[in-house]
Amino acid sequence: MKVILKTDVEALGRAGDVKDVADGFGRNFLLPRKLALPATLAALKVWERGKQKRAKELAGKQERLKELAGKINGVSLSFSRQAGAEGKLFGSVGKSDILKSLKSCGYAVAKDALVLEQSIKQVGDHEVEVRLLPEVGAKIKVTVVARE
Repeated sequence: MKVILKTDVEALGRAGDVKDVADGFGRNFLLPRKLALPATLAALKVWERGKQKRAKELAGKQERLKELAGKINGVSLSFSRQAGAEGKLFGSVGKSDILKSLKSCGYAVAKDALVLEQSIKQVGDHEVEVRLLPEVGAKIKVTVVARE
């Protein structure tokens, strides 16, 4: 099944790409979530007409996100949590905690932009990647200290 991607899909392609995908993947995942549309002749013609407009919007978005990445790069966040004697936290510091802290600092970042495989469960310094676009990213420092 040929589809036109409406948004970026990780491990598949970027918005505007025409991809050949398995029928089930297209019908059961991409189309219901409105991530893609079937690549009919009419849809391809309409998509081609808006290509320049989308390219201009993408360039503007990339510029804004590069600027945001420059501001975020090197930001240091600190969290205080109860911990055991070995430095293991009784709770954890997750994506939502980091996002709230970033938002309070004035940086609005999408939840899926944070690259954190699992929550932070150890006292110490940790580095978290913020990937705004596949080619635009930043690193922030997260410090977790034991609460008395």
